[in-house]
Amino acid sequence: MWLTKSVHNRALRLIQALVTAAESKGHTTALGPTPDAPPPRHRRQAAPHFTITGQAESIDVLVLQEQDHSKHIPTDTERADAEKHTWMRILRFDYTPANRLRFILRGGTPHRGSEWTDLDGRPLEDQLAEIAQEVDLRGEAAEQRRHADEQAQEAARQNRETALHNAHAAYAHAYRVEHLEKQADAWHEAKRLTEFVTAVREHAASLPPGQERTEIEEWLAFADAHLQQLTRAASAPKLPTPPHPSRADLEPYLATVAVREPRALLGPKARDSQTAPDKSSTE
Repeated sequence: MWLTKSVHNRALRLIQALVTAAESKGHTTALGPTPDAPPPRHRRQAAPHFTITGQAESIDVLVLQEQDHSKHIPTDTERADAEKHTWMRILRFDYTPANRLRFILRGGTPHRGSEWTDLDGRPLEDQLAEIAQEVDLRGEAAEQRRHADEQAQEAARQNRETALHNAHAAYAHAYRVEHLEKQADAWHEAKRLTEFVTAVREHAASLPPGQERTEIEEWLAFADAHLQQLTRAASAPKLPTPPHPSRADLEPYLATVAVREPRALLGPKARDSQTAPDKSSTE
């Protein structure tokens, strides 16, 4: 753990107390990797000594020994080497291991803090309850986020189903309107042709028997059959059943259906922005 003997046993007792408190809350703990000690300037980025997992949120814990620093007094050898080699740098400070410890928490959403250290009159033993509570709070926050994500996914699923249902209804309505317009066109066409055929029939009745009258009567038989089809379509309208639409058929209606997120999933500011009047328009 890169600790001196003066703090080693104390650090283990603090770790044991924190692990016991975490496991009493139902959390799990696991040892971290044990790589070689990193350079002093990279100590804070070192691998964790152990991990506490609560509510599916893993929190890494790193235990460091604090260091006191004092101004470095260069030796004659260091001065000579620095003058001889331009790439050499003389250290500004000397670092000495102190009898103080620091606990660093990484992972999750911080609430009260991420680091605790020995203070005058308030050693880490008196701060362990805060560290344990921080672990609980980060686990609870992770659980709340997970629950919120599930709610958002469910709301999105319901919105998609609603949008698809509305698109099917809009497609069916458009199909029936188009069919209605065709029925109206057929009715107008039948009315127009009926007047024309009636006039031709009156003219044929005034003709003497012969080839011309025979040809007109053949034409009238064809016209009557055609009029019967038009009249049947116009006089007996039925609500048509739309064919099953493809995705391409529904696309125009999906684009026009506005799907809004439930207000419960919006933050207070977002909800206020939806209901607040536009000052520029009211003024």
